[in-house]
Amino acid sequence: MRASDADRDIVLRTLADAYAEGRLDPVEYDERADAVTSAKTLGELPVVLGDLVPMTGGVPYGGSGVLDTRTVDELAVAKWEKSRRDAFMGFLIPTLICWVVWGLTMFGGFPWPVFPMIGTAIPLLGTVVQRKDIIESNKLRIVRKQERELRRQQRKQLPPSAPA
Repeated sequence: MRASDADRDIVLRTLADAYAEGRLDPVEYDERADAVTSAKTLGELPVVLGDLVPMTGGVPYGGSGVLDTRTVDELAVAKWEKSRRDAFMGFLIPTLICWVVWGLTMFGGFPWPVFPMIGTAIPLLGTVVQRKDIIESNKLRIVRKQERELRRQQRKQLPPSAPA
């Protein structure tokens, strides 16, 4: 996958932090910064940081650690399960109300509550049938949210650059 300017910026900020902490000398910082600015793919970026930050293979999580792949999967499934419960309650409550009203007022007449049942069952069926797609979408949202959080934290940590 191609590296974006934002990806390069994150790595450059990490290098700047390491330089400010004295973990890199000026020559080494310049070499690594040149490698980052000329990087075309994301695969070229971790090599530059290999001895500066731990590579966990996880997703950055809100400053308090790193979410590994299994945790991201669990969160995505939990989010789908919540949406499934919400869809079920969105089906059950109106259905029960309609059938109670029908039973109290029109018992034996035309069973009109079938129509609201159909309308409220569609979102529930969609949630159940599209389980895999919804979970994958949730995973992407979780990862993107954590990437934004990491970028925001790194922006806070970087000292303002001097005007050129």
